[in-house]
Amino acid sequence: MEWLLELALVVLLAATLFHALRLERALGVLKRDRAALEALVAEFNTSTQGAEQGIERLRQAADGAGRQIARQIEAAQGLRDDLHFLGERGERLADKLEQLVRAGRTPPQEAARGGVAAVDPAAPRAPAAYSAGETTTEEPRLRSQAERDLLKALRMAR
Repeated sequence: MEWLLELALVVLLAATLFHALRLERALGVLKRDRAALEALVAEFNTSTQGAEQGIERLRQAADGAGRQIARQIEAAQGLRDDLHFLGERGERLADKLEQLVRAGRTPPQEAARGGVAAVDPAAPRAPAAYSAGETTTEEPRLRSQAERDLLKALRMAR
């Protein structure tokens, strides 16, 4: 009976030894994984710090760009006001030019009959090109089309 008890004790010791070896291997794997986990955490911390620095640099660049855009917008608004003023002034000048051209032209009915239109001495004088005695009707018509195009462009610019 003593032998049986010793045999049972040997079997239990063998089983304990087998489980101890398995436990030691599992603990070795955990130690290796723990070291890898610590390395991963350290790398993550480094990456986080780099990202924070990058975000700060990006924020500074965005602030600088925002200030530069604000300056450009202010300059553009001044230019827009100047262009608006010049457009209005150009339109007034184009209207005056159109009035002068119309005043210097003979009416189509008079020209077809070969008659001469009455000239009002108080009316504004036509530019020299129109009053120089041009006989072709093609050139004044081309100029009037160009003038109409100019007026149209100025009105569209408003």
